[in-house]
Amino acid sequence: MATKDFKRKLSAIFSADVAGYSRLMGQDEAATVSTIETYREVMSTLIKQHRGRVVDSPGDNLLAEFASVVDAVQCGVAVQNEFQARNAEIPENRIMEFRIGINLGDVIEEGDRIYGDGVNIAARLEALADPGGICISKTAFDHIETKLPLGYEYLGDQTVKNIAKPVGAYRVLMEPRITVAGEKEKIVPFWRKKAILAGGVALVVVVIVAVIWNFYFRPPPMEVASVEKMAYPLPVEPSIAVLPFDNMSGDPDQEYLADGITENIIVALSNIHNMFVIARNSTFAYKGKAVKIQRVAEELGVRYVLEGSIQKTEDRVRITAQLIDAITGKHLWAERYDSDLKDLFALQDEITMKIITALRVKLTEGEEANPTNLAVSAVCIVLIGV
Repeated sequence: MATKDFKRKLSAIFSADVAGYSRLMGQDEAATVSTIETYREVMSTLIKQHRGRVVDSPGDNLLAEFASVVDAVQCGVAVQNEFQARNAEIPENRIMEFRIGINLGDVIEEGDRIYGDGVNIAARLEALADPGGICISKTAFDHIETKLPLGYEYLGDQTVKNIAKPVGAYRVLMEPRITVAGEKEKIVPFWRKKAILAGGVALVVVVIVAVIWNFYFRPPPMEVASVEKMAYPLPVEPSIAVLPFDNMSGDPDQEYLADGITENIIVALSNIHNMFVIARNSTFAYKGKAVKIQRVAEELGVRYVLEGSIQKTEDRVRITAQLIDAITGKHLWAERYDSDLKDLFALQDEITMKIITALRVKLTEGEEANPTNLAVSAVCIVLIGV
C-alpha cells in the first residue's frame, strides 16, 4: 500500500492561549468572548505586519506560522506589549493575558493546515510561558541569540506531554541580557574588567540622562481623538479649547493667578476672526481634574487644546503652555516664560500676548504676518483648519 507523500517544511510556529480562560468565562461569558475577539483581531493584525499568517484560532487558542524565527519573536513581543497597554485600562479581574510559545521545527503542510511535532512543541512551550510572557525552544533561541536586543533565561530541558525527548526552553525577558543556567563562570582579564566598569559607568550616565529627559521633557504618550466620536460636529474653522492652567505653587491662594491667565487667553482668542473658541464655562468644568486631551477634544468638539501651568515663588513667576493637535496627537508648540512678579496685571497681559502671538491664525483674506510682532515668540505656529 503506497504511503502518502506529505509536503514538509521548516517553520517558526507561534502558539498562544489565554491564561485563566475558564475563570474569565465563569465570571462573564459575554464580556470574555467580546474581549478575546478584539484581542484576536489585534494579534492577527500584528502577525500579518510581521510577515506571518494565522493558521487556526479555535476557542482561546491561536496558531500562526512564520518563515523567520526573528519575525515570530518580534511579533510575540509586540503582541505582549500591546496587550499590556490595553490591560492597564480595564479592571484587574477582567484582565486578559496570553501565553505565547514559539518553536522552530519541521511540520507537515496540508492545504492551509500544518501538523507535526514542530506544532506540538510550540503548544507545550506555550504552557510553560508566564501569563503575558513568551517561551521559546532552544532551536528557536539558536537562531535569534544575537539578532534581537532581548534577554533570555534558560529554563533547562523540559519533559513535556507526548514529546519523546526533553525540550530545551528559554523565557524571553524582553531586556538586553542573557542568563544561561549551568554555564561556567569565565575568567575576565583585569584590563577587560576596567573597560567593563567604564562602560557600565557610561551606561549609567546615559540611563540617568534618558530618565531625566523622559520625565521632564518628553511629552507623555497620548491617545488621539476620533472625529466620529465627537459630541459636536468639528467646525470648519480652527477650533480650540483652553484648559484651566494648573497652579503648581502649592498655595491655593494663587489660583486666581492661574485662572486670570486662562481667562485672558480665552478672551484674546475669541477676538480673532474665523476662529472657534470654547467658552470659559465649558473648559473650567475640567478644572482640578486629571483628564485626557482626547476626551476633552471629543466632548467639546475641537481639534486643538491648549494647556499650561503657573508656578509662583517669592517675587518670580513661571508660566508654561503647550498646544496639542488632539486628532494627530502631536505637540505643535510649547514655551516657558519666567518673569518678575512686579505688576500682576501687566504680567498677565504680557504673557497672554506672547502666547496669542505664538498661536496666531492667518485666516482673513489679505492679512500679512508682521515679522516684528512674531519675533516676540520663539515659535510661530499656524493652525490650519480641518
